[in-house]
Formats: sequence, structure tokens, C-alpha cells
Amino acid sequence: MTESQRPSGEYPMYPSYGNGDAAYPPPPSYQPAQPTGSGGGDPVWPAPGLPQPAPEPPASRRRARRPVALLAAVAIAAAIVGGGTATVIGQLTDHGTNSTGSGVIPGTTVSQSSKGTVSGVAAALSPTIVEISATSTAGQSTGSGVIITSDGEIVTNNHVVAGSSSVKVTLSTGKTYTADVVGTDPDKDLALIKLQGASGLKTATLGDSSKIAVGDQVVAIGSPEGLTGTVTSGIVSALDRDVTVAKEGDNSQGQGQGQGGGQQWPFEFGGKQFNGDTGDSTTTYKALQTDASLNPGNSGGALINMNGEIIGINSAMYSASSSESSGSSGAGSVGLGFAIPVNTLKADLNTLRAGDSS
Repeated sequence: MTESQRPSGEYPMYPSYGNGDAAYPPPPSYQPAQPTGSGGGDPVWPAPGLPQPAPEPPASRRRARRPVALLAAVAIAAAIVGGGTATVIGQLTDHGTNSTGSGVIPGTTVSQSSKGTVSGVAAALSPTIVEISATSTAGQSTGSGVIITSDGEIVTNNHVVAGSSSVKVTLSTGKTYTADVVGTDPDKDLALIKLQGASGLKTATLGDSSKIAVGDQVVAIGSPEGLTGTVTSGIVSALDRDVTVAKEGDNSQGQGQGQGGGQQWPFEFGGKQFNGDTGDSTTTYKALQTDASLNPGNSGGALINMNGEIIGINSAMYSASSSESSGSSGAGSVGLGFAIPVNTLKADLNTLRAGDSS
């Protein structure tokens, strides 16, 4: 209806509400009638004596409801995203011990604000790494280990504890425990020990070594040369290296760091032997290679990704022999270190807990 067609003296033009016709408020002397039409648009009040607009067709009403439907869809999407965020945070802070396949076994994790930093990884994981002193008829040796349960289950290398008559463990706090050897697997150079009377310990998160790529940044924590809680960093240099080590521990060759003799755990790679003779009884496993500095005493310690997850158990490292270094105990790390992938450990845990050994 145009202005010229509108009856004179009735009502002034009011702005449209978006449906193509002018909307007229009721005159003051009338009680408002019920609004015409239905749906999501604004009500249109009938005005006495004037032709009323035709009802909105169904398509128009559907168009009017679209903004409401869109808002509802956005709200649902926001709820899903919010729920997903809560799930992720829950997984990062979960301290349970459940795992599926080669997935993560949760424990202590790096805080969100420190994730991706060496200092953040060190602060979160250092309390879960211990120093192990094993005594046998051949003397005493030092290695490292990783706490995986709050009541004191610790994983380490077989060569750190094999042949030992007693095992002492020192936590990052300086507290010392006596430990029992639960199970060993010489074929994989792995062992499980258990602290006596321990509870409430911080535990490490066992990650997924199948997701590791060459060049990934890593952190190593252990007790090289008896220096408890030493932190070094580097990258993953290579995957699936065939490393050969002595199958049965012999303290005469040194476990991790042998006191007095300065000898280091021998291993073989690429047909060459390093750090001494590996002997006749050996085993070969696929290892991660890293340039993070490892030294005698790092054996059994942790190789950790930047999310604070254990991805390997440090097991072998090249260092100059005593003869090559004029009688000294070694020239130190040269950036050739090897670690047993954590997925190998996770697949072997039940065997170790059962006390079986190969």
C-alpha cells in the first residue's frame, strides 16, 4: 500500500518489520488483539478498518526461523568443542595407569605453560628418575631407572642389576630405598625392580615410540658418573638401529658405571664393538639413536619427548675407552647414544611383572 492509497486521517506510516508491509500499532482506545501469524517473526497487530496483510507463506516463515536454527547449531558446535577441550585436558592430567595398544600410559606430565621446553620437561620428570646402585661379588655399579607406579615399580636395564646381590635406589629427594629385582629380560636388556615400603611416588608417563620422527627434540635424565638427576637434551638422530649388547650382566665388565675400574657397558653396532668386548652371549634389539649427551651411569634412565612422555630407556652410549684416553675413565659423550623404544618396554611389562626372564 502506498502513501497515496492510504485513507486520510487514519494512521501515520510506521517502519516496516521486514516482511514487506508496514506494521501498525493498535490505537490507544483499543485493547490489543492477538497477533496474527505464527513463527519466529515479530507480531503484526491488526488495525481496525484497514485491510490486513495476507498470511506469510510457509517459505517465508521458514526463512524467518533460519537465524534461530543457525544460532542453535552454533551453540551445539560450541558445546562439542568445549567438551573436546575438557577431554584433552583430562587426558593430560590423568594419573591413571590404563593403556590401549601402543598408546600413552599416563603419569606425571608437563604443565601447559611449560610444555615444549627443556626446563619444563626437567621439572616435571626429574622426580620420576632414580639412581640405582647394584652390589655384587665383583663390586658396585651405578645406573638409573624410571618410576612407573606410585608404590615403587621401576624399570631399568637388565645390565644394571643382573648378577646383583643387593640393590639400593636413591630418589631425586635424596631418600634411599632397598629394592627387589622383580623380573629381568636379558633378550631386551630390560629389568623391573620394586622398592620396599614405598608409596605416593610420582610416576612417569610412558609414551608411544611409534610416533617418533628423526629430528624430534628429546631430553635425557639419569645419573652419569653418579651425578644424580643430570639433564641433557638433543634430538632423535636415527630410528631402528640394530644394537648388540651382552645378554647376561657381568659386573667384571661394569654395569652402567663400574666403580674403580672405569669400565663402561660394552655394545656393538655396525659390526664394531664399543666400550669393551661384548662377549659370546649377546642380544640385538632395535634402538633409537640420539645425540643427547649420555655417559656411564645413564643406563636405565629416560629419553623423553617435549610433552614429558618417556619414549625410550637409555641403554648404550659410545665413549672413548680407557686405553684411548691415556688411562682416564673416558673422554665423555660424543653424541652417539642409544635407547630401547618405550613400546618394547610396554609390550614386555607383563612378562617382567610375572618375574619371568628369558
